[in-house]
Amino acid sequence: MQILDTSAFIHEYTTDEQTASIPMVQEELEGEHAFRFDAMEGAGMHIHVPAEGAVDTVRRAATETGDAGELSDTDVRLIAAAFELDATLVTDDYAMQNVAEHLDVAVEVIAQDGISEQREWRFQCAGCGRVFDDEHDRCPICGSDLSRKNPA
Repeated sequence: MQILDTSAFIHEYTTDEQTASIPMVQEELEGEHAFRFDAMEGAGMHIHVPAEGAVDTVRRAATETGDAGELSDTDVRLIAAAFELDATLVTDDYAMQNVAEHLDVAVEVIAQDGISEQREWRFQCAGCGRVFDDEHDRCPICGSDLSRKNPA
C-alpha cells in the first residue's frame, strides 16, 4: 500500500498499488488537484485517520531527528498513517523522508531526488555558539535564536 502526500496529487502520481491518504491532504488541495483526490477516492483509495499513538510516535521521532519544526500536522499524520499501515510513503518532502526513514517506513519520491542519508539535526545558538541536541524556541543559556545545523 502507498500513502499519498499532497505532492502526489499535484504531480499526478499514478500507481497500480493500493493507495491511501488522510483527510487533511484533501483539505490542502484546490481545483483540479482536489478533483483528482475525489476521483481516486471514488476509485477505491482508502482514507485513513491514524491513531494518536502512531502520531505521538512520529512526533517523538521528528524530535529525535531534529525535523519537528519542519513538519506540519498533515506531514506528521501522513507519516503516522504509513507507519501504522506498514505502507510506503509517497512524498517529495525531505523532512518527511528523514523522519520516515528513522522509523523504518519505506519512502518513494515523485519529482525530486530522495534524501541521500538520514540526519539527526543539532541546534546552534546564534549568540553564545552552544550546540544542543534538542530543539528549543530560544537558547536556554543566553536567550538567542537557534538555527538547525547538519552534525556532519
